[in-house]
Amino acid sequence: MTNPTDAKAIEEVLAQRFGETLTVDPSLQGLETLRRMASRRVCRRYLDKPVAPELLRLLLACALSSPSKSDLQQGDVVIVRDAAKRRAIMDLIPSMPWMKDAPVFLVFCGDAQRMPRISALRGKPYPNDHLDAFFNSTVDGAIVMTSFITAAEAVGLGCCPISVVRDNCEVLRDVLALPKRVVPIAGLCVGWPATEGRLSARLAIDARVHVDAYDAGRLEAQLDEYDRRRNAREPGLKQRDPARWGEAPFYGWSEDKARQYAHPQRTDFGAFVRAQDFKLD
Repeated sequence: MTNPTDAKAIEEVLAQRFGETLTVDPSLQGLETLRRMASRRVCRRYLDKPVAPELLRLLLACALSSPSKSDLQQGDVVIVRDAAKRRAIMDLIPSMPWMKDAPVFLVFCGDAQRMPRISALRGKPYPNDHLDAFFNSTVDGAIVMTSFITAAEAVGLGCCPISVVRDNCEVLRDVLALPKRVVPIAGLCVGWPATEGRLSARLAIDARVHVDAYDAGRLEAQLDEYDRRRNAREPGLKQRDPARWGEAPFYGWSEDKARQYAHPQRTDFGAFVRAQDFKLD
């Protein structure tokens, strides 16, 4: 059943997010799902209310129904319930104390150990031990995570991915007993939202969608447009490391990301992945 108010809501929220007016046909099927996806907000504040185990299992089943490369099913999930294990992980991320308030914490992984084991169990060679094995498993895991987020938000839960767990891959591996050929992709906080959350503006659609050939010829203008549009919606972005870079008279998203990635991050991640027996050639 279609709902014209969903179409109008989608148009309004996408105009806020992308600075572009899109026309949404109110007779389209699935507008409620599109509205939820278009309106999604990051959630970092949670009610003191548990997520029922049967609901979590349902959402995981829906997420694991997502597309998978060659039906290999290489996206796995670790539910971190043990209080000591959760504390060991979250103590590594003092900048995000709100993580401890999330009723559910999941770690999504790329699992490339199952396929070589299947080959051995069935008496077949496994000549595909190279970079593609790492790529396939991590993409599968990312698809499972995004599918879980869609399912969770459809029932009213809020989510926040935590990629910073990869800053401490060795600890995460040890705490969660991750075997060789399994690599963590991101954590995910899940719970019932205590606040509405923030709607993040995004780069213009044409900055990320290309027709027939990749085209980044207008990047500088697109960045300037986006910086100013986002700053109008979200003013007062705190400037990173002013002692090193000074105080910019105008501080937009692109300056913030340039400063963020001016510092080395996860320079040991390749070594960790290789130590997990992935071949990156």
